[in-house]
Amino acid sequence: MVKKVITGNYASSYGAKLAKAQVIAAYPITPQTSVVEKIAEFVASGEMEAQYIKVESEHSAMAACITASQTGARTFTATSAHGLTLMHEMLIWASGARTPVVMTNVNRAMAPPWSVWADHLDSVAQRDTGWIQYYCESNQEVLDTIIMAYKVGESRDVLLPSFLTLDAFYLSHTYETVDIPEQDEVDEFLPRFDPPYKFDVEDPHLFGSLSFPHQFYMEWRYQISLSMAKAREKILEIEAEFKKTFGRSHGGLLDEYRCDDAEVVLIAAGTMASTIREVIDQYRDNGEKVGLARLRVFRPFPVNEVRELAKRAKVIGVLDRSYSFGYGGAFFAETAGALYNSPDEPVIKNYVVGIGGRDVTPSTVSGILDNALSLKEKGLDREIEWIELKEGGD
Repeated sequence: MVKKVITGNYASSYGAKLAKAQVIAAYPITPQTSVVEKIAEFVASGEMEAQYIKVESEHSAMAACITASQTGARTFTATSAHGLTLMHEMLIWASGARTPVVMTNVNRAMAPPWSVWADHLDSVAQRDTGWIQYYCESNQEVLDTIIMAYKVGESRDVLLPSFLTLDAFYLSHTYETVDIPEQDEVDEFLPRFDPPYKFDVEDPHLFGSLSFPHQFYMEWRYQISLSMAKAREKILEIEAEFKKTFGRSHGGLLDEYRCDDAEVVLIAAGTMASTIREVIDQYRDNGEKVGLARLRVFRPFPVNEVRELAKRAKVIGVLDRSYSFGYGGAFFAETAGALYNSPDEPVIKNYVVGIGGRDVTPSTVSGILDNALSLKEKGLDREIEWIELKEGGD
């Protein structure tokens, strides 16, 4: 392996290069642009043998990736925020067409007001599109996840698209040391994409044709649900294989830290997890039984892991960097839903935090932990709490 000091965006570029993506369709948007710029450099220099398609919008970028995937090509793109939401129609098409496209999404807040800083609303808003969703904590995880995402998504019993997310600027433009695997090791780990059906004039099939209500549309969607469930097992299986090959693991679907005997556990995703780990250690030094469960995979949701966690914890605090305007943040709603009817349901509270890129500092985490610890004795004060609102904001 070669070590390079690179940004999270460049880690994405190297991941696509190592995976030997054959078609890249891209449109620029802050703070994602340097992902596809670097890939353009790889293609122009001959380091990466791929077709690079410059399109007029993110909608077209995804349409190009879907079509290329249906020819049997491995495809990649990258976007952020409004670019991702512009793709929404095509995201549903990609999963319905069973095309295992891989995409990097740099998590950025949605306007108005305009913001280019970290917020998970853009990706959370795509939770029902049928895409596998990974939330990364480090630049190394970004690169590794791209390679693993192809192997998961291209598996014959999954065949679903995936995107991985990285928080704007916290990872996208921050430099970290990243191990770049040798190409021959990646080639051995990740075989060539070989879909069971593809555009072939010698072996014609119908793709995306009309289905009447009395035909197989409902069964088609049911098969996607089965494949998403299968992805849970496949993610764990392939990460174990990745660790054996490259010596690294990123925690499966729910990355637990000091949770074995924890009475209070915080569930969070993305870069705030790094800060939470530091605070967890401080509280542990003071004798408090606290832990972190980092939500690494949001789709498929780690139902079994959350239920096992609930058997041990008295309080689960769920931190959401977005709000769904239903009842609480999406991570909170999914966690509560997973524990519905569970005999081991602990106190569950939602902390809405870091919206629009607002920093989640050690003092922020300490305040959340203090409140969560108090719930062990006094019980739930309120189910949803917005953290560190400016004066007059509430």
